[in-house]
Amino acid sequence: MASLPALLRLTVFLALLAFLLQPGWFEPLLKPLVQENAPAVYNRGSLFWLTLLHLRTVLAATIAATVVAVSLAILVTREAGAEFLPLSRSLVNIGQTFPPVAVLALAVPIFGFGEKPTLIALFLYGLLPIFENAMTGLTTLPPAVIEAARGAGMTERQRLLQIELPLALPVILTGIRLSVVISLATATIGSTVAAKTLGEVIIAGLQSNNLAFVLQGGLIVAALAVLIHDALQALERALAGRAHVLCLSWLN
Repeated sequence: MASLPALLRLTVFLALLAFLLQPGWFEPLLKPLVQENAPAVYNRGSLFWLTLLHLRTVLAATIAATVVAVSLAILVTREAGAEFLPLSRSLVNIGQTFPPVAVLALAVPIFGFGEKPTLIALFLYGLLPIFENAMTGLTTLPPAVIEAARGAGMTERQRLLQIELPLALPVILTGIRLSVVISLATATIGSTVAAKTLGEVIIAGLQSNNLAFVLQGGLIVAALAVLIHDALQALERALAGRAHVLCLSWLN
């Protein structure tokens, strides 16, 4: 997914915000997509609040996946935890082994309908890209910088917090970005188990044969994915620049 030019990025953001706050303004554009007398704009709830709830679900699952995946990556890149690497890889691959729909089907009998099964599915699905990128970031650090930190008398904990994690952060953020984009799309299926997400709009459109509803739900998710992807990618570049400065400061 390529980065958007600044002007196009702003246009997409303003158009999305306008649609969420004043969807009626766009009704003439959507009217040709629906049958006579059918609503052209989703009218079974607030698109704005559904979007916020959708983002809340993705954010909660991503935070949980990041904490677990980065913690596992730190553990297995330490000498004392290296033997747990195969087990850790097996654990983070669980989400990729089972489709999200299967995870929802298994989670609903235990946790009931609602947001919890969706959170579990997104959490499991987001572990792998974050873990693998955290592993890559922590195992490809410049050896000269690590040696300089050791020579300065820093403890292993100090090296981790002050050198390794800051240097690995741009690569870790790449994994988080991938996880977020995947979760934004995958969260829509949570509405099949009564979670409040933008999937409600798409499902309502499919049930009523209303193409405008389906298009609205899909376009909102797509716009969110592009904008968030772009914002995180810009943050990665900024962090990469800071990591480069940190490397130079230790090497000099």
